[in-house]
Amino acid sequence: MRKKKILAILPISIGGRLTTNSIIDGYRQNNCDVTVYDELFDKNLPEVLEKNYSQIVGYDFSGLKIKIDNNLKCPSVNYFSDDIRSKTSGPYWEKYLPFLEDDDNYTFYWDKVLTSYENFKNIHYLPHFVNFDIYKDLEIEPEFDLMFAGRLDTDYRLNFFEELILKLPHLKIAWYAIEKHHEDAMKRSKYPELIDLCYQGFIDNEYDMAKAINNAKIVFNMNSQGISSLNYRTFQTVACKRLIISDYRDELALFEGHMPFYEDFSDLIFKIEGYLYDDYAYNKVVDECYNIAFQNHNSKACTKYMLKTVK
Repeated sequence: MRKKKILAILPISIGGRLTTNSIIDGYRQNNCDVTVYDELFDKNLPEVLEKNYSQIVGYDFSGLKIKIDNNLKCPSVNYFSDDIRSKTSGPYWEKYLPFLEDDDNYTFYWDKVLTSYENFKNIHYLPHFVNFDIYKDLEIEPEFDLMFAGRLDTDYRLNFFEELILKLPHLKIAWYAIEKHHEDAMKRSKYPELIDLCYQGFIDNEYDMAKAINNAKIVFNMNSQGISSLNYRTFQTVACKRLIISDYRDELALFEGHMPFYEDFSDLIFKIEGYLYDDYAYNKVVDECYNIAFQNHNSKACTKYMLKTVK
């Protein structure tokens, strides 16, 4: 059988790059011939577009923009884990939004509630998924008790994180974010020395993120996008066989009641301390969540679904 030729667009956005890499891996796991154009580093788009492709695949509007701007005739596959109708999915979202109505443009949306609000002909709900060959248990002893990766860009997030550090002084806590967000948090923080002590730098690739997750016993999550969805970090952590404690989201149902969530700050403290010192409960949750994700949220299976959906 002839291999499908896929043009995959690696976006500038850091979160988008991590998500797109799992999509690219999934296409390759399904025996596709994938050409990657990196918007951050590559400058040879006209040369890349000289080839004929079965599909162009992008994160948010990145692939669709290239298709429309260059009058490509192949179907586009557009995976969104940002609100489609918002500048979070790109500064040019309003210009390219109408093209999602076209018969040969396919939208895969990570948030179940937001998907139900849309009526594009080819829109499909598809939660995040990861490559289990990269995100896996590295069988190392974690250096950190607790990890958070993401922005502290609102007062709520910053205050929440500061209180966590103050309430758990006996724990070793890691925070990962881009340098700009680190500097911003330092300026706004009441306890900049504590924020700086936790800061472990910036991660921009899958392998280093897998190592960082493995290096913490518990990851806690504050979902910022969507209405019902779980973010990419959820599936990264579960695949690495580490415990994630999430704020409440409807799509925790994907894990059939096994994934712990916190209702408020006090509840998070209670659950962190409980799972840190109860190996049986910790391992039971980790194994149950891993098995569910391995079956339903792995890159090979989910990208196979995308391939079968696109005509």
